[in-house]
Amino acid sequence: MNRAFNKLKIKRREYHRLYETGELHKKVELAYEILEECRLCPRQCKVNRLENKKGFCWAGKNPVISGVHPHFGEEPPLVGRHGSGTIFMTYCNLGCIYCQNYEISHLGMGKEISVEDFARAMLILQRQGCHNINIVTPTHFMPQLLAALELAIPAGLSLPLVYNCGGYESLESLKLLDGVVDIYMPDAKYTDEKVARKYSQASDYPVVMEIALKEMHRQVEDLVIDEEGIAQRGLLVRHLVLPGGLAGTEKVMQFISRELSPHTYVNIMDQYHPCYRAVEFPEISRRISGKEYQEAVEIARKYGLYRGF
Repeated sequence: MNRAFNKLKIKRREYHRLYETGELHKKVELAYEILEECRLCPRQCKVNRLENKKGFCWAGKNPVISGVHPHFGEEPPLVGRHGSGTIFMTYCNLGCIYCQNYEISHLGMGKEISVEDFARAMLILQRQGCHNINIVTPTHFMPQLLAALELAIPAGLSLPLVYNCGGYESLESLKLLDGVVDIYMPDAKYTDEKVARKYSQASDYPVVMEIALKEMHRQVEDLVIDEEGIAQRGLLVRHLVLPGGLAGTEKVMQFISRELSPHTYVNIMDQYHPCYRAVEFPEISRRISGKEYQEAVEIARKYGLYRGF
């Protein structure tokens, strides 16, 4: 058995300890201070989000969500029998022109809620039997997430917290999440800054992603799965295969294996299809071929990283 999948049953979360010692409350206060001159992500827009001013991501003071429900389309260690308890946050700090969920990330589909409603959503998902609380695209609402968690814990929240992000994270924000997040699930999109600039408006994505994933792995290490096959803690990396090798799979897998851990749980994803503005760019205006996907899988296998689903 790969040591990344050692059996471990975790009955008590680290976020419970942080709540009891008052450290979580301090993290909430520090996170909201960041919103005064927003630098939650590497874009460093420095707008006052507490006054509802908006930068690149279009997020203001209050959280905005597009959906709350058990999700059965995630990786098996998250889904189990009862689903991953997903809360889909609206907007995004990346500008991917091919975004598969562009109605939410670019067009702003969703509704504004209170932090109290955010906490209630977590508790509802727990009551429905979900195996975790999976916050999708959380980066720009990290302070509100911490505040909601602080309310949900005394009401009985005890599920693993999944931070399902694009991999474009600041170290300052990630350090506030140390001990809070049980499972990090970032994308590892690109290793070429020109590609990152053209398709996601983030030329610094490759270097930022590598620094962020190293910090995530430092905090939670390799993925740990319990005796029922459910992830409890650790890092799970997603890599979406793009047409024409634009995702730089070889370099991504090399980085993960050598700089993080050869036991990292990696999902090589094949669901790319041209969405949003992708049709404006001939090189990404098609689905990937079976051959392209298989080549990416073989690269992951070469580095010992492939996990078949």
